[in-house]
Amino acid sequence: MTARADEVGERSALWRDRNFAIFWSAQTLSVLGDGFASLAVPLLVLQVTGSVALMGLLTAAAGVAAVATAVFAGVLVDRADRRRVLIGCDLVRAVLFTAIPVAWWWGPQLWLLYLVLPASAAVGMLFRVAYVAAVPGLVDVRRITEANGKLSASYAVAAVGGPLLAGVVAAAFGYATAIAVNAASFAVSAAALMVVRLRQERVARAVTSLAQLRDELLDGARFLWRHPVLRSLTWLLSAFLFLTYGLDDVLIYHVRHNLAGSERTVGLVLGIAAVGTVLGSLVVAPLRRRFGFGATWSGSIGLAGLAVAGVGAARSLPMVASLAAAYLGAVAVGAICSLSLRQEVTPNHLLGRVTSVFWATHYAFGPLGAAIVTWGAEAYGVALVCALAGGGCLLVALAALVTPVNRG
Repeated sequence: MTARADEVGERSALWRDRNFAIFWSAQTLSVLGDGFASLAVPLLVLQVTGSVALMGLLTAAAGVAAVATAVFAGVLVDRADRRRVLIGCDLVRAVLFTAIPVAWWWGPQLWLLYLVLPASAAVGMLFRVAYVAAVPGLVDVRRITEANGKLSASYAVAAVGGPLLAGVVAAAFGYATAIAVNAASFAVSAAALMVVRLRQERVARAVTSLAQLRDELLDGARFLWRHPVLRSLTWLLSAFLFLTYGLDDVLIYHVRHNLAGSERTVGLVLGIAAVGTVLGSLVVAPLRRRFGFGATWSGSIGLAGLAVAGVGAARSLPMVASLAAAYLGAVAVGAICSLSLRQEVTPNHLLGRVTSVFWATHYAFGPLGAAIVTWGAEAYGVALVCALAGGGCLLVALAALVTPVNRG
């Protein structure tokens, strides 16, 4: 068989692989459900309070919980059966999100959101660490970027449909019902993951002392900080997230408040914007092969910055949706490049801990950024905040050119 035939066979095998197909389908469905929550929760807060700053506070609280969990998630993921961790996280999130529509039968319960969202963010962070560590157990290392691109593209297709359907459901049955759809998607995802098998599944082992826990955390930290590209990438992405963590809330506020859009309009804008993620996910692998990691990553961050600045200045819904799509497409390219590089260069037994340390650092300033960005949008206007955030993203892209990231 020729090398070309081998390549074609490998590409077709990725789609036909049973474990990958089930994993991909389950997580795509879960992302479809997430689209309901990502639209309904901010609108629920806006309906009750009318404040984008309180929307940002909720985002920040969830971010703090995620950061705190990220510190220790990697130790658990590297010592436990990763598939069981994924299933457990889905089941817990199904219960948490079910609590919101149940409680709303007795009227608005804003306080519950400040309990459920941080708790679900903490569980979600554990899921994400386990998810990243599980992908190399599904595909060969040479196909990690391709697999991540395909997963991200299908997730984005679901993200297009999620907000669109959520807008219709929210308008017809209320925001709480839209959140119930998200809860159901987690339950279905957990059921599907029960039949997935991973290579090199972990055997659960207990941490017997605080000293052992410390040493295992330090193992992941040492690998991350001693790798020049991963170290530089971590700091650059942390700065990028600080600038952009609250932008989803700002976009919803801009469409709903400044442009007088309805719930369905918000869902339509978010759905169109998610098309950008689809396109970015499909082109990331060929872009990285053609231009290399450094140029692809820094270029995507620069494009994201330009798009953010444009969103704030846009005064028509089609322009806002188009710029948001450009932003999400650029973010998808940068995120998939970063994720794939970590999976490729990190030993499997350290992948959970390295991911954990990366995200703990990456998200450390995100909640503060979300609070500042949303407060600034309410106090000084969306246009100014987006201009400053977009300019900051351009500086991050330029900084990457003089770091080891450019040689990655």
